[in-house]
Amino acid sequence: MEKLIEEFSFGLFFWQSLIFVGLIFLLKKFAWKPILNAVDERETSIKEAMSAAEEAQKKMQSQQADNEKLLKEARAERETLLKEARKTSSEIVALAKKEAKSEAEKVIQQAQEVISNEKRAALSELKSEVAGVSLQIAEKLVKSELDNKDKQMELVETLLKDFSSKA
Repeated sequence: MEKLIEEFSFGLFFWQSLIFVGLIFLLKKFAWKPILNAVDERETSIKEAMSAAEEAQKKMQSQQADNEKLLKEARAERETLLKEARKTSSEIVALAKKEAKSEAEKVIQQAQEVISNEKRAALSELKSEVAGVSLQIAEKLVKSELDNKDKQMELVETLLKDFSSKA
């Protein structure tokens, strides 16, 4: 360092300073401006890319929220449809039971009517049989009673007494 100070030349210093200033001027005019412009362009493109990414993220979040909302609505609609289907099926089952019960009651009613008609017919037939048998018995009794003249007179007197007491 002492050697530099001892050999210091003002002319050399001047020319070195002049070359340095010229170099700085040339760099400023031709190199720094394009470099700074490229850096500014790069910074601008990075900022635009960041804002586009943020915007895309916001859109994605919005889409995700919309998808969740649609999913919730679809689930709610599915539940509503299931409830309606259950309600409809229970109504159909209840209606079928009611119709089956009504049909069963009609069949029972018809069976009771048939039984009642058959019972009446059987009773009517039984009555006519009993009446026929009774007439046959009465006929045989009256025949046997009327064969004897004393018994005939006695029967006529009894019938007259019964008739006069009732009148």
